[in-house]
Amino acid sequence: MPDLYWGAVLLTLQLAGLTTLVLLLLGTPLGWWLARTRSAFKGPVSALVALPLVLPPSVVGFYLLVAMGPNGPVGRATQALGLGLLPFTFGGLLVGSICYSLPFVVQPLQNAFTAIGEAPLEAASTLRASPADSFFSVVLPQARHGYLSAAVMGFAHTVGEFGVVLMIGGNIPGQTRVLSVQIYDHVEALEYAQAHGLAAAMLLFSFVTLLALYGLNPQRGKPRDRA
Repeated sequence: MPDLYWGAVLLTLQLAGLTTLVLLLLGTPLGWWLARTRSAFKGPVSALVALPLVLPPSVVGFYLLVAMGPNGPVGRATQALGLGLLPFTFGGLLVGSICYSLPFVVQPLQNAFTAIGEAPLEAASTLRASPADSFFSVVLPQARHGYLSAAVMGFAHTVGEFGVVLMIGGNIPGQTRVLSVQIYDHVEALEYAQAHGLAAAMLLFSFVTLLALYGLNPQRGKPRDRA
């Protein structure tokens, strides 16, 4: 494999790994709150989290680009902190990937927390366990399949991103050119053989990822019993 491909592969894996890690850290309290709260803000927050599922990637990328630009609120903040501007940098790709892959991590975690129910937490409370003890000793072990699903989906979705990363990161070799952009480059240059090789590899990766996901959740593919 040419060095150009290895650079795109390593950059893609680095981006997907960091995005997944950050989303698991951010998604845990957010998913827990959504699973437990009765607040009137639950609906709007749930809709906001799910927006990337229905918005075109170009729309998400455009508004992130504006927000992180020199006149945007994020751009002004990063410049004031001496961090410079995030667009067309790896940091910008990371922020964009976190925003665009958010529902793929938060929703599996929320579903896992909801499925636990109240009984285990009430039992832990009767044993005088603190909320923190209950979460780490009771909730996390029972939600492990949700965490695995969230990690797999977040990682795989980030690997397959195109529109958002192209809008925010452009196409800079070794800095922002991920695998999906590399495939686009080959197609644009009419290098279909090279594009086919990378596309086939990503197709295989996606199939194996979904196969693993259904293996982690065998009930997902079973029809429900009818009364």
